[in-house]
Amino acid sequence: MLWLLLLQVWVSCLWLGHGEVVNSFASCPQFFYGDTPPDAAMKPQNPAWICQTLKGERFFATLYDKDRRIPMYSAYKYEPKNHTTNHTWTVEPQLIRSNLPKEMYTMRTLERQYNISKAEIMQSQAVYTDYTNSSFYRGHLNPNGHHDTPDSRNATFTLTNIVPMNATLNQGAWKKYNQQTMANKSKDCQTTYVIVGAVPGNSSIANGRVNVPSHIWSGACCKTRNNTVSAWGAIARNDQNQVDELTLGDLEKRLAQLYGMQNVSLFHDDCPRT
Repeated sequence: MLWLLLLQVWVSCLWLGHGEVVNSFASCPQFFYGDTPPDAAMKPQNPAWICQTLKGERFFATLYDKDRRIPMYSAYKYEPKNHTTNHTWTVEPQLIRSNLPKEMYTMRTLERQYNISKAEIMQSQAVYTDYTNSSFYRGHLNPNGHHDTPDSRNATFTLTNIVPMNATLNQGAWKKYNQQTMANKSKDCQTTYVIVGAVPGNSSIANGRVNVPSHIWSGACCKTRNNTVSAWGAIARNDQNQVDELTLGDLEKRLAQLYGMQNVSLFHDDCPRT
């Protein structure tokens, strides 16, 4: 009987490890340089680790703040290519209940096929209508333009990858950074690993439901074609149209100040800080 009990525990652990909302990023480490996620400095009080999945494939990882209803950061591999998207906005079923599917779904699908009410969905995460009457854009942390297939681009249109972003910044300096600066910085890279995050702010939209970040930031690290390692960072206030480009080390120092922490480490120690 003991062996049967041990077998049941082992099978249970395997099942848990393959869920969309997981206990750590050990289930999808491939989106972090050297399989090393950021340290715990930015972990919110009520976190969810999400291996973002569409059509059975994992495309990126997100640390989600269930209380503020915004992602703290999303991590992905930078693989840009021109593709048209036929996206629909989705939510994360397993933030509602752990026994729901690991695939990101539209609210309509959850309501019709799984008899989940909109109120139930709204308890655990932001929804499309939270942004409808606000002046903020639905700002991607992981941008769809940094991916090379229709499915990988469509996967970024989940509300667990979205924060309220200043419209001018979203369409101005931050867009320029994502489209031009990232391309220039990574031109000698074999594979570029990116983490884009949001610093929680002191205001909100949707009657206090969704936090408005004070800052948006991005860090990257890659091994170059010459087998050296390169890294860089950027940060922007969410009420201005300006992006400050930084070394990775300076970005981590800025984030430590903003999060009120002694230290912040975003990447593996091999990534240069200067």
